[in-house]
Amino acid sequence: MHKRQYALLDDNTFAVKMARAIVAGKMANMATLLMRIKRSRGADIAGRKAREIWDLMPLLERADNVDSIRGYEGRASALYFEAFGAGFVDNPGFTRRVRRPPTDPVNSILSLLYTFLMNRVYAAVRVAALDPYPGFLHAIDYGRYSLVLDLMEEFRSIIADTLTLSLFNLKILQKDDFYEERLEEDRETEPDETRNITADVSRDPIGWISGNEADSVSFDIPEQRMDDTQPAPKPAGKYPVKLQPEAFKRVIEAFEKKLTTEFYYPPAERTLTYADAIIYQAGHYRKVIEGEAKVYQPLLLK
Repeated sequence: MHKRQYALLDDNTFAVKMARAIVAGKMANMATLLMRIKRSRGADIAGRKAREIWDLMPLLERADNVDSIRGYEGRASALYFEAFGAGFVDNPGFTRRVRRPPTDPVNSILSLLYTFLMNRVYAAVRVAALDPYPGFLHAIDYGRYSLVLDLMEEFRSIIADTLTLSLFNLKILQKDDFYEERLEEDRETEPDETRNITADVSRDPIGWISGNEADSVSFDIPEQRMDDTQPAPKPAGKYPVKLQPEAFKRVIEAFEKKLTTEFYYPPAERTLTYADAIIYQAGHYRKVIEGEAKVYQPLLLK
């Protein structure tokens, strides 16, 4: 199987088809989530950006090389995060995606949840007996789990982004759950106040995969690398924002609960949890590699 994975890296037609399917799934899920935000929050910007993402789909379909596909993915992600902040009842300071280091509470949670998600996808890839390194969308490089990064793309909006909105909108996370990691000479110690809050993310309909759902570690993930030991330069006047220990536990609890959300998935012809779906999609990917399935079908938010 591993030899087959590496051999297909030289098949440009296959690589383009696989990368296009992965990006199409990610773009569709981003647009769908933005439309939910528009309906639930009355946010016109979310609707506009969703339409702009959909407008990229015909261009993506005509792309004949992976570099072009990556470009459309980057453009769609930029449009998405321009409107993502509209999904918060009280925006806790999110204006754009900042990765390394995350300098506001929302980016801090997004980075953390993407890391949790990556760990789950990595485990699923191993269950499917796949090599986690050779992927088609994310370029091959030393120490980079390109396949894992590829397969987590469709789940970013479905799991991590919807959960981020729920954590803040349901007040499971609040301002005092975060602190700036400052240099020792200008660090201010604050009391570690904790709250006993059950992370019931099922109460936020934005996070549902469909209208009839029951419910809804390393820290940051580089966009392309997994072994990037050189920290990105800190934005002027900004410090990394991190979670207090008790809040960290609540996020873990909420993530695990999110993974137990059940929905009927037609390709599997049965009800799955998100945790099951991650494993199922890795197995589906293997079938495409083996030639048992013609096209990779991402999991789509409805």
